[in-house]
Amino acid sequence: MITLIAAAPQPPVWMQVLPWIAIFAVFWFLMIRPQLRQQKAHREKVEGLKRGDEVVTAGGLVGKITKVEEHFVELELAKGMKVRAVKNTIGEVLSAKPAKPAND
Repeated sequence: MITLIAAAPQPPVWMQVLPWIAIFAVFWFLMIRPQLRQQKAHREKVEGLKRGDEVVTAGGLVGKITKVEEHFVELELAKGMKVRAVKNTIGEVLSAKPAKPAND
């Protein structure tokens, strides 16, 4: 006597796709969305640069902006020492005007 074993029914297609959607949602909220926010904040910072701002470049140079162009800024690193830097390499704006030294 031969007994036939019935095959287990296949789960619905949406049940097979649901884990992939959940994984994408986790990646979106934990990785992609925060990165997009950081990019937007950096873009706004770069667009708002103006003469007199004290900034830090991605290379770690600290300087004061003396000239703003479309893609470049001119930084004064020390008295009389000016360099041109790409605007997108500005990492942080320290202040609009430099603080007074503590010993003055």
